[in-house]
Amino acid sequence: MKEKTVVVSRKRSGIKDFNFTEEMVRKTNSEKINRIREEAYQVYKNTPLPTTREEAWRRTDLRPLKVDQFMVADSSASQVNVSAVPENLLKPLAHGEHGGQIILRGSEVKTLLDKSLSDKGVIFCDLLTAEKKYPQLLEKILGQIIQPSSGKFAAIATAFATNGVLLYVPKNVVVDAPLHSLIWGAAAGGANIAHIMVYLEQGASATYVHEVASKTLEGKQSFFASNIELYVGPNASFNFVELQSWGQHVWNFTHERVQVDRDAHVDWIFGAIGGKLTKNFADLDLISQGAVGKMSGFYFTDKQQHLDYDSQQNHKAPNTLSDLLFKGALVEESRSVWQGMIYVAPGADKTDGYQANRNLLLSRNARADSIPGLEILADDVRCTHGATVGKIDENQIFYLMARGIPRLDAERLIVEGFFDPIMERIPYEGVRERFQAAITEKMSAYHG
Repeated sequence: MKEKTVVVSRKRSGIKDFNFTEEMVRKTNSEKINRIREEAYQVYKNTPLPTTREEAWRRTDLRPLKVDQFMVADSSASQVNVSAVPENLLKPLAHGEHGGQIILRGSEVKTLLDKSLSDKGVIFCDLLTAEKKYPQLLEKILGQIIQPSSGKFAAIATAFATNGVLLYVPKNVVVDAPLHSLIWGAAAGGANIAHIMVYLEQGASATYVHEVASKTLEGKQSFFASNIELYVGPNASFNFVELQSWGQHVWNFTHERVQVDRDAHVDWIFGAIGGKLTKNFADLDLISQGAVGKMSGFYFTDKQQHLDYDSQQNHKAPNTLSDLLFKGALVEESRSVWQGMIYVAPGADKTDGYQANRNLLLSRNARADSIPGLEILADDVRCTHGATVGKIDENQIFYLMARGIPRLDAERLIVEGFFDPIMERIPYEGVRERFQAAITEKMSAYHG
């Protein structure tokens, strides 16, 4: 007798939820993709919005979010009223000119890929193109690295994604020129949902810069959710740069996870300067011997911005190495939360894990919560962690003022110096310049 699956609803009466329906789940010619999305829809439907009663959300309150007023953008509809992309966001940020670029602006999609790369079998396209041309490749990635059961927003991104990117690099192919994608625009009352997928075969190598950005719409709300699923095969090398510069009306929710296979290397760089509220789950999974993962994070918040990063360094095999450094500065009434965990699985001996989070409070009403953690289930390991939250050192200010530098300029110099260790970990001049411009802009609101 065939068993019947019973889904028990956990919704609570009187609690608002998104108005996303099953009809909005896009069907493809792949039965597997359709099944994954349908299962994700059921998870979304039967999972309530997280509250501050849950440990991962204890410091991030979603009650001001007008969840029942967002409409999912239809990628097949005519172009909505989205402003033009600023020229500075289209410039190369890594070494050399773009080898490929994808611009997602409302329903408009612009794709460029160097012919020399496509001739080698490299695939770099938007999500809708991938569904039509490369369904078998999508089946290897979509919903396989980030399970819809990871949370409400992971399920939303799996079920309802209307845009996204697929990057595939075949075995032993080296992509020298950096690839770039940009999601631009966040309409008032709009729900923009994306799915980013990367698959590097054995011995492959690539640099990929992914950016989300928009103007600020005062007094409005916009919703963005995305899943970022990355697989880096044996002996492969992947440099991944993420830049988040949403307008300060955007509520941003992201689940991302990279799986690093045997003797592979990942250099993962985060930069966050925008958004009204951001909740980001970033998982580094070292799944085989010799895997190496480096995570570098930069954030600078102002006004009433709220940024919550939840990072996991998961050592699932012996002889693996992870290195995380996140640095942030806060002005005015902004708030940051960083929760980090190094997990060492049973048998994952010879693990080397490091994590650190440093925060600089530049205003009396700014607040930073920094919560490192270790869970070690193996014996022969080396794991260290640390966290600091503090103000500008008065001794440093005195030293600079004694040399004729005005106090405000001295404080700004100290902030730049505070971020210098992060800048040194970023090998791309364009990315450093973007971050330094953000520091200058944010510091314009700082008056000492």
